[in-house]
Amino acid sequence: MVDWSGGNDRGAKPVKDAIWACVARAGAAEAPVYLRNRQVAEAWIAELLETELEAGRRVLAGFDFPFGYPRGYAAALTGLDDPLALWDWYAAHVTDEPGANNRFDLAAEINLRFGGKGPFWANGLPGRDIDGLPRTKADYENPFADRRQAETQAKGAFTCWQMAGAGAVGSQVFMGLPVLARLRARLGDAVSVWPFQPLETPVALVEIWPSLTVGAAPEGMIKDAWQVCEVARSVSALAPEVLADILAVEASEEGWIFGLGHEEILRSQPPAPPPLRNDCFALPAGVDWTPVQDALALLRAGLTPVTAVESLPASRATGRIVAEDVRAVRANPPLPNTAVDGYGFAGGRDAGAHVMPLAEGRAAAGDAPRRVPDGMAIRVLTGAALPEGVDTVVLQEDVTLGGGQIAFQGPVRQGANTRNAGEDVHAGEIILEAGSRIGPPQAALLAATGVGDVPVRKPLRVGVLSTGDEVVEAGTPALPGQIYDANRPMLLSMITAFGHEPVDMGRVGDDREALRARLDQAAGRADVIMTSGGASAGDEDHVSALLRAAGAMELWRIAVKPGRPLALGLWSGVPVFGLPGNPVAALVCALIFAHPAMARLAGQAWPVPQGFDVPAAFSKRKKPGRTEFLRARIREGAAEVFGSEGSGRISGLSWADGLVELGPEARDVRPGDRVRYIPFAAFGL
Repeated sequence: MVDWSGGNDRGAKPVKDAIWACVARAGAAEAPVYLRNRQVAEAWIAELLETELEAGRRVLAGFDFPFGYPRGYAAALTGLDDPLALWDWYAAHVTDEPGANNRFDLAAEINLRFGGKGPFWANGLPGRDIDGLPRTKADYENPFADRRQAETQAKGAFTCWQMAGAGAVGSQVFMGLPVLARLRARLGDAVSVWPFQPLETPVALVEIWPSLTVGAAPEGMIKDAWQVCEVARSVSALAPEVLADILAVEASEEGWIFGLGHEEILRSQPPAPPPLRNDCFALPAGVDWTPVQDALALLRAGLTPVTAVESLPASRATGRIVAEDVRAVRANPPLPNTAVDGYGFAGGRDAGAHVMPLAEGRAAAGDAPRRVPDGMAIRVLTGAALPEGVDTVVLQEDVTLGGGQIAFQGPVRQGANTRNAGEDVHAGEIILEAGSRIGPPQAALLAATGVGDVPVRKPLRVGVLSTGDEVVEAGTPALPGQIYDANRPMLLSMITAFGHEPVDMGRVGDDREALRARLDQAAGRADVIMTSGGASAGDEDHVSALLRAAGAMELWRIAVKPGRPLALGLWSGVPVFGLPGNPVAALVCALIFAHPAMARLAGQAWPVPQGFDVPAAFSKRKKPGRTEFLRARIREGAAEVFGSEGSGRISGLSWADGLVELGPEARDVRPGDRVRYIPFAAFGL
């Protein structure tokens, strides 16, 4: 979706009233793209469409300006009532450079063809009057209708004849239709235009008006950027049959605004989370070496969910993260019921022998409650709703049956062997809090309390990329100086275990432009990017160099062993975790820092791994300063550590089943001393 502008080049810094674009797939919007002028925008759009066509994907491309004029204008100007002929006429007559264009002079020329007083008005050039284009609507005459049928139904929409001032849609049309005409010529039969042509091609061009369905932007975000992303996200989330219904429009000459008449459907799509701030990874002033706990606190404070929300049947939501508090539709149990097989009656019984007449029939699970006469008992089975007149049950093992009556010994307290309505959960009670993950127990609770659909987060997509000339794929020949890529398989499998969706972005050598292109691809396919290697500050550390050049990068020197350098930043609005290249350090940093951060980005409550104090089965003298994580395993109730602390000893990862954490203070650990052990299972591995 593209928010257009009829003005001149807006400069390198993103600003309002400029051209903004956003790509969304399956209800998830990418970061908005700022396009400083129409020449840059046209090239970007053409490249995007060609890339999507090459990949075999279909694209609905929306543009924020009218595709046609009120009836009769196209034929009066071109001799044809075909609006696409008007597009080509504009492409042949509009001149456009980043700093200047002829839109006002062309509007005046068209007006002179119709007598010089209309249909266009509003000369926006200060200090230069233009014959044929009035500055205001004084003495203005329009030989055509003031608005299309679409504008008469879209409250607040502007007329396409106004060329300057607030709501100058006319200039946007003049400067937009030539671009679309050239795109049609460039892409040929791959493009169709709605609603003028059948949508039987991979690319469909549609007219949008973001203000039709999207309101104010979050604080600190440019309205145009926010609106275009919200439109893209909501349209990409539509079911195919709903989209087809919205596109079923007859407006062969004037065109139509996408979604007009279907506003509530588009507004009903769940809202998107706000984008991360550029300073979400910023360290406080003066901070250099960061203690582990401080680093975790900074991540927790700076990150917010980035995944979109959808509604799923509770039966299909296992593994998803709850987006908002879920309340019980009805109580559990919904009615008082019996906890055992036995005989029910009203009131308890004192000590001694008791005989009671037995009512006919029985109460079993699923039976509608019936009434039992006063002073009588009835046969009840486990789970049955208590009949009216029954509040106590005596176990069948404690009863003698005969002659249409029962006998038993007291005492039996009132309410014995029964469950109260709502004893487990009351109707309307919160049963799952936002941020919790749905597992089998939670699925059972949702079903038991009558919850049909549940709002959940879409899975977090995590792109994994390895870098470095020295890294090659396992199973292929390797030169003496090369190593096999162990990080990518490890990280991809970790991401799956964490409950996220891994996106394999492959490997890139020490080529900065190739890495830039791969990061662009990753930003289009993932919600988070995780790289390994190139995260420090050396000549070949291209990840940190590119993030720094993009203006959204922090190199965290964390007081941790193994690890230390952790490059954090945003690439096209997508958070990037630049892990160390060493596999052991990459695993430790992924577990300690990336695991909780990704959970937070996925919409989950911040997880704290459960550790245990256990006796040490090793000796270790540790200097103060850094928190250390040792590969460890539990044997006979004590923690063993791997024989070498070398970060290159990958076999130690397979040998271990957890980590021993030694805090920043100095320690002299001896066998039997208590140490904190964190099993890999605490991270979901």
